[in-house]
Amino acid sequence: MKILLATYWVVPHLGGVWNYMGQLKRKLESLGHEVDLLGYGENNNYIHLVNEDRKINRDQLLPLVYANLTKQPLPANHADALVKYCDISRHVYELGVSYLGLEKYDIIHTQDVYSTACINRIRGKETPLVATLHGCVAHEMKHHIINNMNQTSTSAMACSYFEDLEHEGSTSAEITIVANNWLKRILTDEFHAPSKQIQVFHYGYDTKAFLERIAETESHVQRPNDKAVILYTGRLVELKGVHHLISALGQLKKLRNDWICWVVGEGEDQDMFRAQSKALELENDIIFLGRRNDIPYLLSESDIFVFPSLIENQPLSVIEAQITGKPVIVSDTGGLPEMVQHGVTGLIYPKGDIEKLSNNINLLLQHKVYRETLGNNAKKWGMNHWSLDQGVKNVVKVYEQAIFKRKNI
Repeated sequence: MKILLATYWVVPHLGGVWNYMGQLKRKLESLGHEVDLLGYGENNNYIHLVNEDRKINRDQLLPLVYANLTKQPLPANHADALVKYCDISRHVYELGVSYLGLEKYDIIHTQDVYSTACINRIRGKETPLVATLHGCVAHEMKHHIINNMNQTSTSAMACSYFEDLEHEGSTSAEITIVANNWLKRILTDEFHAPSKQIQVFHYGYDTKAFLERIAETESHVQRPNDKAVILYTGRLVELKGVHHLISALGQLKKLRNDWICWVVGEGEDQDMFRAQSKALELENDIIFLGRRNDIPYLLSESDIFVFPSLIENQPLSVIEAQITGKPVIVSDTGGLPEMVQHGVTGLIYPKGDIEKLSNNINLLLQHKVYRETLGNNAKKWGMNHWSLDQGVKNVVKVYEQAIFKRKNI
């Protein structure tokens, strides 16, 4: 099959969606399929086919978008600046994808509600579409609007826009794949997606390749001899709850100082987190390592992995910690409780509960045998559960089902 893996997000990027697209491409090609990767480019300045190095610039498309918009009354929700920007970007994406062409593909596999809704509008009537949704955009945007933006008279309008997008994106494909029952419940209960359209299975992960990178990696980061290492990897944004981790570590330092925390990643709130760490006098206890390519090595050198997210689906960083044999502490948000068995492969605490998070870290620091038992259990479970071969078999089966379904509409 000739397959297009498409996303609305900027690619390449640091994050789970791009990682998944790359692993899926490599595995599908090993099975004899041809795979292209499509998405926005750096700073949303162009849309490109990554592996073909073909692109069209946003500036070339904007005049056409504006010309089309002036032919009809502007949507009322364009009164909201965020909605206007997102809606124009969606039109740009549709035109860009049309220019790059969809006709040669036997199946299109989108990775978010934006690309799914856009490509559904422009695909040929014989081209089947499969969507994998890696989270709930409507929930994330509502959280962002309420917590990180000044409330205006159009804020409710913006929330409504993203709710409509979530419905359209979750119902446009022949089959929609989600990684857990949490997201399926949201899509069916809140956004009225037909239950029969949604299939639940995990993505799979190339555990062998990840673990091989531990020995291959050269790193200047060395763990201290007399301290345990706590690790966070992910985007440095408010949504990931990093500020809660820093606050919890501030409480922990009042009890003990036999630890150090490595924070790996970058993001729009990284300066705020550094300032918070400084205000709590944790500059020597929390080390911000930035964006890195030696995460397998850093995991192998750590003792505890913490993921304090406020909204989450199925983060690859938790999978990576598990297969490296680390005990994980996660919040109870989203799909995380379906990834971790409390007291067996890790610990789960109530989202946003800083005191409980601090207590859980302290518990694992205090009881080395217990944390090593959790880590060993996590690795045993993870190496079996996150099989990439099975994940890709499930995806190929869905492709075949979607092709049959599209032919028989």
